[in-house]
Amino acid sequence: MAFQQSFLDEIRARVPLTQIVGRRVALKQRARDDWWGLSPFTNEKSPSFHVKDDKGFYHCFSTGEHGDHFSWLMQVEGLSFPEAVETVAGLAGMEVPKSTPEERQREERRKDLTDVVAFAVDWYSRQLHSPTGKDARDYLAGRGLEAMTIEAFQIGYAPDNRDALAEAAKEQGIDMPMLIEAGLYRKPDDGRSPYPLFRDRIMFPINDRRGRPIAFGGRFMGDAKAVGVGKYINSPDTPLFDKSRNLYNLDRAREPARQGETMLVVEGYMDVIALWQAGFPAAVAPLGTAVTEQQISELWRHVDEPVLCLDGDVAGQKAAIRAGERALPGLLPGKSLSFAFMPEGEDPDSLVQGPGGAKAMSDLVGRAQPLADFLFETESHGVRLDTPERRARLEADLFHLIAGIKDELVRREYQRSFRDMLFQLHRKHSQARIKKARGEAIRDYRNNRKPGRGGGSMGPTAEQPFGRERLMEGASKRLVRRRQEIVLAVLVNHPSLIAEYDEALDAFAFDPDLDKLRSELQKHALSGKELDPEALTHHLIAGGAEAPLSAVLGRDVLMLAPQAKPTAPLAEARQLLDHLLLIRQQHALIGEYRLAGRTGTSAGDAGDDRLKALRRSMDDGEGQLGADLSDYGD
Repeated sequence: MAFQQSFLDEIRARVPLTQIVGRRVALKQRARDDWWGLSPFTNEKSPSFHVKDDKGFYHCFSTGEHGDHFSWLMQVEGLSFPEAVETVAGLAGMEVPKSTPEERQREERRKDLTDVVAFAVDWYSRQLHSPTGKDARDYLAGRGLEAMTIEAFQIGYAPDNRDALAEAAKEQGIDMPMLIEAGLYRKPDDGRSPYPLFRDRIMFPINDRRGRPIAFGGRFMGDAKAVGVGKYINSPDTPLFDKSRNLYNLDRAREPARQGETMLVVEGYMDVIALWQAGFPAAVAPLGTAVTEQQISELWRHVDEPVLCLDGDVAGQKAAIRAGERALPGLLPGKSLSFAFMPEGEDPDSLVQGPGGAKAMSDLVGRAQPLADFLFETESHGVRLDTPERRARLEADLFHLIAGIKDELVRREYQRSFRDMLFQLHRKHSQARIKKARGEAIRDYRNNRKPGRGGGSMGPTAEQPFGRERLMEGASKRLVRRRQEIVLAVLVNHPSLIAEYDEALDAFAFDPDLDKLRSELQKHALSGKELDPEALTHHLIAGGAEAPLSAVLGRDVLMLAPQAKPTAPLAEARQLLDHLLLIRQQHALIGEYRLAGRTGTSAGDAGDDRLKALRRSMDDGEGQLGADLSDYGD
C-alpha cells in the first residue's frame, strides 16, 4: 500500500534513529547529535558507522551503506517496507492509516484471526501438559526433545475430540466462522457440522517472520495409513498464512543468520527443532511443499547463500534440481544456494542425535556444494566428452539451462565457470586415458621380465618397427623446445601466474637460453613488483633477454597456443599451464622406453606388444597438447 509522505515524515520525526539502530549497534556520542559505532556491515576495529538523529540518516564509511529508519529495518532486520513503517509507527505511538474502508476492515480481520491462532497455540500447549497429552509427551521424549525445547517452540497437542477446541474458544468469544477462517475447523460441503482439522496430533505453531502465530503443522499420533490420513498436515492457506511464502522457524532463525550462522533449509519441523537443540539456530523448513521461488526470495532477504539439506537419494537429487532451476532466474551477485546431501538413511534429526552428533552435521554443511557445481555435475553425469561435438553439445545444454538468469553479470560468470569446468573435466578424462595406457604398459613390461618368458633383453632392435630412431623422432627436440616456449609465453603475457607456478617451473628442463628467461621471470616474481605484460617485456629486454623473448613471443608460438596471448582470459592461460605440466608425465614413459632399449635382445611378440603399448601411451600424451589447443582455441 502507499503511505502519505507527511505520515512517514511524522513517525520518523517522533522516533530518534539512534533508538532503532542502538538495538543492534553500540553507539557512542562524540558531539551533539553525532553518534559513532562499529559497522554492522563489516568486521572492523575502528568505528566508521555514523548516525545523525537531526537529519535522520546513517552512513557507513567502510561500505558506503546509507539510509533512514525504514531502510535500516529492511536491510538489517529483513522487514518489508510496510512492516518497517508499521514498526516505526508503533514506536511513535501512532496507528498506520488505512487507505480505504476495505483495507481497514481487512486489517482488523487479520488481527482478529491472529488472536484466534494465538488462543489455539496456548490451548494446544495446555492440552500437551494435561493428562490427555501423556502419549504425546512420551512421543516427544522418545524423539529426544528436552522440556526447554518444547517450551521454546510452543509445541502442543490436539486431542482426539471433535468439540473441545470449539467449546474453549466459545468461552473466549471466538465463534465457529472465525475458527473455520483461521484454518482450525473445516466445514463439509454436504451440510454436516464443522469438524476440527487437527485431531490426535502433535501441534507445531507456525509464525510469520515477526514471530506472530499464523498457522499450524500437525503430526498424527496414531497409524496414519490405517486411518487414511496424512502423517503430517498443515493449515490451509488463510488471510494470515500462505504455505508457498512462509517458512517454518524463520522468526527465530533470521537473527542468528544475520550474526553469521549458516541458514539451513531442511525438510520438516522435527529436523528444524532437533538442529536448534543441537546448536544450529538458523534452520528453517518449507511447509509441505518443495522450496518455492517466493521462499528462496525470502531466504535471500536474510542471507546470501542458504544451504539446502536434502536426502542423498534420487528424490533428494530431484528436489535439488527443482530448487536450483527455481533459483536461477532470481540469482544476483552474491545471492545463490548450496546443497548438502545427507548420508543414506539419515535426516538432520537422526544425524545430530547419532554417534557423530553435531560435528557430523557441521562437517556435512562444510562440504556443501555450490549451485553452479551441482548443476554442472548433474548435466555432465554420464556424458561422453571424447569428441569436440560431444563437448559442444554439453556446453549448449548448460548454456540453455542458465539462459533464464536475468542478471547479465551473473549469467556471464556462469558461462565462464561452465567453460572452465568443461575444460577441467575433459582434461581429467584425458589424464585417465593416459594413466590407463601407462598402467597397461608397465604391467606388460613387468610380466615380460619374469623368468621363463624368453629371457634376455626386451629392448628394440634394428629389425623392430619401434626402434630408437623412431622414438627420438617422436620426442624431438623441436617439440620439447616448443613446449618450453609456450610455458614462458604464458608467464610473460600473464605475469600474475609467475608466483603461482614458481615451484612448478622447476619441473621443466629449459634450454640454456630459455632458462635465463625463466630465471629473470622468477626474479621478477620475488621482487614483488606488479608489471603489466608490456612493462615486463621492456624490463626483460633491458636485462639482456631480447633474443629468447623474441622466440617465445613469436607468431608460431602464439598461433599454436592462443591461450598464451595477453588477450586470453586468465583462467584459460592457467589451464594451459596445468596441461603442460601434465605433459611432463610423459618423460617417465620415455625413460622407461629407453631403458627397455638398452637391456639386450628381443623378447619376441610379447616384447613387441609391450613396446607398442609404451609407444601408444607416449603418443597419447604427446598428441593431447595439440588436441586440447585445437578444441579450446580462438
